[in-house]
Amino acid sequence: MSVNTFHVAMYPWFALGHITSYLHISNKLAERGHLISFFMPRNTIPKLEHFNLHPGLISFIPISIPRVEGLPMNSETTADLPYSLHSLLMTAMDLTQPVIEVSLRELKPHMVFYDFTHWLPALACRLGIKALHYCTISPATVGYLISPERKLNEKPLTEADLINPPPNFPPSAIKLQPHEARGLSNITTNDYGRGISFMERQLISLTSSDAVIFKTCREMEGPYCDYLENQMRKLVLLAGPVLPDPPTWTLEEKWVTWLGSFKSKSVIFCAFGSECILKSNQFHELLLGFELTGMPFLAALKPPIGGKTVESTLPEGFNDRTKGRGVVHGDWVQQQLILNHPSVGCFVTHCGSGSLTEAMVNECQLVLLPHAGDQFINARIMSGDLKVGVEVEKSEEDGVFTKEAVCNAVRAVMDNDSEVGQVVRANRVKWREFLLTKGLENSYVDYLVQKLHRMLKS
Repeated sequence: MSVNTFHVAMYPWFALGHITSYLHISNKLAERGHLISFFMPRNTIPKLEHFNLHPGLISFIPISIPRVEGLPMNSETTADLPYSLHSLLMTAMDLTQPVIEVSLRELKPHMVFYDFTHWLPALACRLGIKALHYCTISPATVGYLISPERKLNEKPLTEADLINPPPNFPPSAIKLQPHEARGLSNITTNDYGRGISFMERQLISLTSSDAVIFKTCREMEGPYCDYLENQMRKLVLLAGPVLPDPPTWTLEEKWVTWLGSFKSKSVIFCAFGSECILKSNQFHELLLGFELTGMPFLAALKPPIGGKTVESTLPEGFNDRTKGRGVVHGDWVQQQLILNHPSVGCFVTHCGSGSLTEAMVNECQLVLLPHAGDQFINARIMSGDLKVGVEVEKSEEDGVFTKEAVCNAVRAVMDNDSEVGQVVRANRVKWREFLLTKGLENSYVDYLVQKLHRMLKS
């Protein structure tokens, strides 16, 4: 290694969205000659190797998942588990601490990027390694939920607390509905492994870090970054949009053929990631909403709660009524390539940060249907702050949506005569052009690298 390069260890939370986000920033750093040692579950490595664009500089370090009572055998990521068992996976990651310590002593990286492993900063400090909290969720989410203004060390967050932002939070469209605030309050205060709540883990992870890095641009979320830096008295660094690199593989022939049979910008594409599982009635309402639009659609969804396959849980007569224009697919699809297909005109998304990043650099219109966690705040940023999408209307108290609400949201963004659609489409063009501005991403990553070099010298 030269004096101008450094060595980074990566240890993200074992969720596919987090791991792939860390792989994207790893590629950006390796592109500049920096060395990456990436800790990843042993059997997950073959599934994600294709994301490694610099195998000479990015090395995967296999991690075996320690046995934890109640954690199913061969479970390695949150995609293998229902949400109720995520705390057991977190416990397993906590138990890797001795292995990680041995590896860090051998590898001698200059810094480690982490998120949920709250014990890493203290370990890194003992070893003379800088600890950087690389946050896959937005600064707006962190500021809304975990701001010091919340006084979280004094009392747990309640539903009433979360309805509105903290007092000095920047002016924005972000506000939670009762059912969202209730769900987030439960998630953040419940045990998330070894008797430590999710909120406690996040507070320790953030406050113990040498700096916090967000995957965002100042032009899009600057006020939230400034708010956090001021409130946390912590250096906040921005990595820029960290756009996924163009795929080196091609779209499966069956999707090329199917999508190619429809007009440009006419197909609804719906994908909710590897973890979102709907209740049966909401699964039905979503699909019936697509049917109601009269448009062709491809929905990549997991079977609803209690269902074994998507085919066995479809609404009665649905296949016959939508034959030739609708496909419901229960397995993984090449989302990035499908979003880029000229026939796709609308993307119905659960508002995971990775999916939104992929969507923002494509031309499809956005329909927002957040499911849990930070997705609610992501949806408000997209629909309210940036005005680049339309959110599906839900019942404020229980979060239930109807087929009519799904249909109305899709039509709002797809109808050329829709006033809302015209605003959204204009903003989609503006922000897409911004994100694809030549040199934008490089300037952010280069500046991040400069800041990291200065930290190593301090």
